[in-house]
Amino acid sequence: MAATVDPRGRLETAAPAAIELRGISKAFGPVQANRDIDLRVERGTIHGIIGENGAGKSTLMSILYGFYKPDVGDILVGGRPLTIADSQTAIRAGIGMVFQHFKLVPNFTVLENIILGAEEGRLLRPSLAKARGVLRQLAQEYELNVDPDETVENLSVGHQQRVEILKALYRQADILILDEPTGVLTPAEADHLFRILEGLRAEGKTIILITHKLREIMEITDTVSVMRRGEMVASVRTADTSPEELAELMVGRKVLLNVQKAPATPGQPVLEIRGLRMVDGSGVERLRGIDLEIRAGEILGVAGVSGNGQTQLLEILGGYPEKGSRLSGEIRMNGTPLPLSGGACNAAERRRQGIGHIPEDRQAEGLIMDFAAWENVAFGYHDAPEYGHGPLMDRDAIRRDAEGKIARFDVRPPTCDLAARNFSGGNQQKIVVAREIERNPDLLLIGQPTRGVDIGAIEFIHKRIVELRDAGKAILLVSVELDEIMSLSDRIAVMFDGRIMGERLSGQATTGDLGLLMAGIDPASAPPQDGNAPAGHPSEDPKTPRVS
Repeated sequence: MAATVDPRGRLETAAPAAIELRGISKAFGPVQANRDIDLRVERGTIHGIIGENGAGKSTLMSILYGFYKPDVGDILVGGRPLTIADSQTAIRAGIGMVFQHFKLVPNFTVLENIILGAEEGRLLRPSLAKARGVLRQLAQEYELNVDPDETVENLSVGHQQRVEILKALYRQADILILDEPTGVLTPAEADHLFRILEGLRAEGKTIILITHKLREIMEITDTVSVMRRGEMVASVRTADTSPEELAELMVGRKVLLNVQKAPATPGQPVLEIRGLRMVDGSGVERLRGIDLEIRAGEILGVAGVSGNGQTQLLEILGGYPEKGSRLSGEIRMNGTPLPLSGGACNAAERRRQGIGHIPEDRQAEGLIMDFAAWENVAFGYHDAPEYGHGPLMDRDAIRRDAEGKIARFDVRPPTCDLAARNFSGGNQQKIVVAREIERNPDLLLIGQPTRGVDIGAIEFIHKRIVELRDAGKAILLVSVELDEIMSLSDRIAVMFDGRIMGERLSGQATTGDLGLLMAGIDPASAPPQDGNAPAGHPSEDPKTPRVS
């Protein structure tokens, strides 16, 4: 098929495109989310859309799916103009969307979620029987295996995502939009998702992939479009570009893709953990004798398969262990024992003892979603002297502080009055990171610092973490991004089944070595590995641990 590139960087072909957007603009009050957007997505391709947080990617796709109506502009599906008044119109046009935060009913089964909103007639039994047969066929065709009778809340995140894709395919979607689909997946789950997408493309489906991960763009897409500050700045064939070029297009300047830091100069121990054990309310032992030490001026990264105790470790150190759990062992902060139970074991007391915490789940643990940004900046620190005295808070002081943090951390849109839920996921993360880092804690606990954050913000957050380390602070980093662990950490501890399998200095750690430790294998006793095989990508065999 002949193709040309017009002066604005748009790809043009003779045949009708699967999707074509012309002059799309959308404003929310004073915020211009999309401005004069042109986009062409060819049939049977995987088309990536990238941009910084707040660039307007999700808004544009929400317009295509009927969640929002454009202020101006035209939408063509298969070459024909279409007014997409709501999501049902989009579904009838063959458009499906998998959102970053899934739209599933947790206590419904997979089968019930699949037919929800697509029931045929008043009796559910015929619809369920039909769906069961269709799911069996789709599972075989696209590697979307999932138990149709399992309750959704019992599924892993990766399997919940499969349910969302199955929902769209059950409704006969030919165009599938995925919004940050790997943000909560392990590398093995992400690899499986890519195999699914390649299978869909081979069957003639069209995929639109919104992501901030340049590695994924280069690996899976045919074409990539770049958005910046609500505008479309380029559309190029993926084979004709590079991560460095895409990063510069996204941010409008050159971006360092690798963390630059001087060697650490560790000081005295800040955090000491000895024999920490945890049994949860169901009687399952989650932590099995953890021994760790973090010194002033160093970053200790914790790597491991998701679900091996990292979350429980962060929650205990943050002062909110799981309700009903039993803890034993010893934790010392600057030589002072920290309580593991009772009234003194709480997040507020931990903050007073110099512990900051960027939690893994920003929405559930880091923010009050219905509160404004200025209120969230004070969340947990509302009794700080600069915010007022006694029971009365100085709102003007809090707002001034919030405005400064929003400006320094480039939160978009730059307003402190917007509710947290109305910011993009990456900008929500910036609010949490700004609040915790600028409190200058002696120990900073970090869970997934750059989950859902764009490349420019990742560079900024990494720099601030390194600056905190260089100022003599201790940092405990937990991340599912192995590259992030290896590039940021001074030492790396690997967790498996609630235990510390081993520690490595970052300069001596290899992906193969860490991958074996993550799978519970001692490299000293393991058979030789293929040096070219990437760590953290085990097989899909259910007996093989998934590396995150």
